[in-house]
Amino acid sequence: MSMTDVAARGLTKSRMMPALVVALLGLSVLFVAGHAQTQTLHTAAHDSRHANGFPCH
Repeated sequence: MSMTDVAARGLTKSRMMPALVVALLGLSVLFVAGHAQTQTLHTAAHDSRHANGFPCH
């Protein structure tokens, strides 16, 4: 394995981690806010869940 292969793998991992964290944060916001009691927050999350194909309640 050459140094460029090692560097390329490190670069790929460093770019993937922020994307993975943001995706997980976004999904958790959709799932948690979908069960919130505040009507406005619940309605916004509910509409977002439907728009993205997530099941409802």
